[in-house]
Amino acid sequence: MGLTKTEIFTDEQNRLAIMLKALAHPARIAILQQIMAANACICGDLSIELGLAQATISQHLKELKSAGLIQGTIEGVSVCYCIEPKAWGLLKTQLNNFLNLADTKPNCC
Repeated sequence: MGLTKTEIFTDEQNRLAIMLKALAHPARIAILQQIMAANACICGDLSIELGLAQATISQHLKELKSAGLIQGTIEGVSVCYCIEPKAWGLLKTQLNNFLNLADTKPNCC
């Protein structure tokens, strides 16, 4: 399979694709739900709440952070994660714009 030619797409298209790709795993959705439910930075062990290995959680957190959806700060030996508000605002706007492009009509085909 060839490489994706991201340079032929707009910055907005590339950014939305990166964020949606990061969201496209149920474990990441569960992690984000835990962070959002806490309504604060989470420094604790998410593996207990989610029933996944710590290494698995760490890999998913890495993907979410790489996509810019969460931010982390180091406090001693632990890393605390929370939602990155600017990224979430951008995601909401871009996703709404994208979904609103489709003017769905009954029986269009």
